[in-house]
Amino acid sequence: MSHISPRLLRVTQTLITLALTLFGLLLVTFSLSALSPVDRVLQIVGDHASQSTYDQVRHQLGLDQPLPVQFWHYLLSLFHGDLGTASATGQPVLQDLLSAFPATLELATLALVIGTALGIFAGVLCARFAGSPLDLAVRTFTLLGNSVPIFWLGLLMLALFYAKLQWSAGPGRLDDIYQYTVTPQTGFVLMDTWLSGDSQAFRNALSHMVLPVTLLAYYSLASITRLTRSACLGEMNKEYILLARAKGAGEMTIMLRHVLPNIRGTLLTVVALSYTSMLEGAVLTETVFSWPGIGRYLTTALFAGDTTAIMGGTLVIGVCFVLINNLADLLVRLTDPRIR
Repeated sequence: MSHISPRLLRVTQTLITLALTLFGLLLVTFSLSALSPVDRVLQIVGDHASQSTYDQVRHQLGLDQPLPVQFWHYLLSLFHGDLGTASATGQPVLQDLLSAFPATLELATLALVIGTALGIFAGVLCARFAGSPLDLAVRTFTLLGNSVPIFWLGLLMLALFYAKLQWSAGPGRLDDIYQYTVTPQTGFVLMDTWLSGDSQAFRNALSHMVLPVTLLAYYSLASITRLTRSACLGEMNKEYILLARAKGAGEMTIMLRHVLPNIRGTLLTVVALSYTSMLEGAVLTETVFSWPGIGRYLTTALFAGDTTAIMGGTLVIGVCFVLINNLADLLVRLTDPRIR
């Protein structure tokens, strides 16, 4: 029983922390909406509506009630899966988000896989040959990834590889010829084109994904490489590494069998942070490449002053951020006996 109680205590603490974090996220999201200068009633009734019509719609929306009451009704609506109706599209926000989220998830996940694989590989090489020209070149390359504005690099890639060289497809997920021939089943364009059995549509979807995935992977690669290198160099000065060298183990063997297993907690945290930052930072990438994901949806809602859609999209991204980071912490505890 003594072995079970501490685990139950940790699980309870984690669940309470997660619940409080989500509640804080809801409170902040609602507060930002309440403090917004955009009048939701005017968006619905228009500037020329009568005062009686304005007051009626304001009452229907519950905006004439005190803020605590409005927040309680907001929580009840969320509990029933109601995020409101987007004024820009006239559809439920939840329906819009369910249509847009797979596009963002597909883009961010593919970029994360590529960025993580290349970033860890490059970080290990830099740590193995620290101070060499290879190390300097890779560090300079990754430094540019953290310094150059993502929207500027995206426009440059479109101008060079699409407009001038014509090596890849342009903005969007598919060419117009395939937009109405491929039936959306999952929301993931690669899977939908594959299930359709149209190999040309599948290749076209791949071609459209090359530039945005490469761009996001480059930005995740930059941070993963830098932090992997730092973590490896920190481990290589410890006593167990000196002992492995004294026993005749090669440097790459030490890296793969000793260093990497001992920094897996750091790597999991870095990968989780990269994933959440891509889900958040896909706004500019999706706007540049006309990618119909949550980022572009939020941009359109922002320009339209649609606070209901902005609240819904911000809430979804915030929940993803909280859940992914908590999942990363759980995986670190499960895989690292020192923390467990």
